[in-house]
Amino acid sequence: MNEKAANPGQLRAWLAATRPATLSCAVGAVVVGAALAAAERRHRWDASLAALGVAISLQIASNLYNDYGDFIRGADADRIGPPRAAQSGWLSASHVRMGAFVAIALAIASGLRLVALIGWPALAIGATAIASAVAYTAGPFPLAYIGLGDAFVMAFFGVVAVNGTFLAETGRLTARSGAASVAVGALATAVLVVNNLRDREGDARVGKRTLIVRFGERFGHGEYVTLLLLAYGSAIGLAGFERRLGWLLPLLTLPLAMQRARSVLTSSGAELNQELAKTAQLGLLFNLLLAGGALL
Repeated sequence: MNEKAANPGQLRAWLAATRPATLSCAVGAVVVGAALAAAERRHRWDASLAALGVAISLQIASNLYNDYGDFIRGADADRIGPPRAAQSGWLSASHVRMGAFVAIALAIASGLRLVALIGWPALAIGATAIASAVAYTAGPFPLAYIGLGDAFVMAFFGVVAVNGTFLAETGRLTARSGAASVAVGALATAVLVVNNLRDREGDARVGKRTLIVRFGERFGHGEYVTLLLLAYGSAIGLAGFERRLGWLLPLLTLPLAMQRARSVLTSSGAELNQELAKTAQLGLLFNLLLAGGALL
């Protein structure tokens, strides 16, 4: 077992447990959804802020419950990624789980405004998202342990976050919001792929059957590249379908994406820690440019 990292203190331990670097996925998705609504002159700040509160709170809840679930299953015993709060002994497992419940409560509080705006769809989406966040690494069939983690991220941090924000502001869904949500979800999922590539050996030892554990490292490399192609292909498809060059703004990040692909395909173990952070940064920049393209 690795030596435990020095305790940074309660405040910094809780901050680390939320995994701030991953929150850009939640923020970027809501920004894209809000920009799509603004492009139709139907933007609502109250809906945007409520959606942002839900997205960030659920991201934090998922991160904390992931920390808790992996710890009680022993998945972090030989961790090569950044230290986890429970595994490092900074916070007790029960406190981490309680923190996840507090984040869920905050998501519900923010979601009440969305329920008021669009009714039962928001309630159904919210209940499913909360259940999935908890089930990601907990319960009898944890999603991350049976190879469904990638689908979870694509669905909730791409398709649901973007379309949910757009629906709350406009009261409808469009093919445009659907295509944009696929691009956003693909890059969020690419972050998870890097995580799973880094942890594949440890995951295999504890029975965490991610797609990469099931099908191997080459599959993970192919999945990463495919997700990047899907994101950029969606932007190009939007530009071609609508004949608007603004949708091509995300292509400004293509050199960075090519650099990330080369690095991920040639890195392993702890080297992938920086690639995970850089993939998240790529996703945020892509999303901001996609949002800008929607407004042009």
